[in-house]
Amino acid sequence: MSVVFMSGDITQISCDAIVNPANSYGYMGGGVAGAIKRVGGIEIEREAISKAPIKIGKAVVTTAGNLPCKYIIHAPTMKQPAMQIGLENVKLATQAALDLAVKLNLRSIAIPGMGTGVGGVPIDDAAKAIVKIAKDFEDKFEKIILIDRNDEIVKSFKNFINNQETTAKN
Repeated sequence: MSVVFMSGDITQISCDAIVNPANSYGYMGGGVAGAIKRVGGIEIEREAISKAPIKIGKAVVTTAGNLPCKYIIHAPTMKQPAMQIGLENVKLATQAALDLAVKLNLRSIAIPGMGTGVGGVPIDDAAKAIVKIAKDFEDKFEKIILIDRNDEIVKSFKNFINNQETTAKN
């Protein structure tokens, strides 16, 4: 029933699912995807590729390999690996990930800064969009965790969560 933010490593978080800001082919080379593959195991990438192509605005679920979560939700922010993208792709991927998590009856999910790495989306824009969409799903989960290793992204998550809570009270 809450959207929270934290600084940390998404590959170490214990929850039902973590979100991989993927590409449509399922390749897990760098950024969050690369970290998930390094820690969780190559079988995650193999399973994601077997479900490709994944359209932007859709998401697929795979097992989590050696990670402490149960599932990985792969929500493409870009068609090809390492593409520059626009904010709309961040919104579509976040929405798709949360829609799939609801269909799977998950209670907790962790979402990183989406599109803020090689995608090139400005951190504040991405964080604001992710927080707004997460807040729309707040009543469908026990916890939505917005997590990143980048302190600037975490600070933006915090600012936009606090802004939304202040606005809701007024």
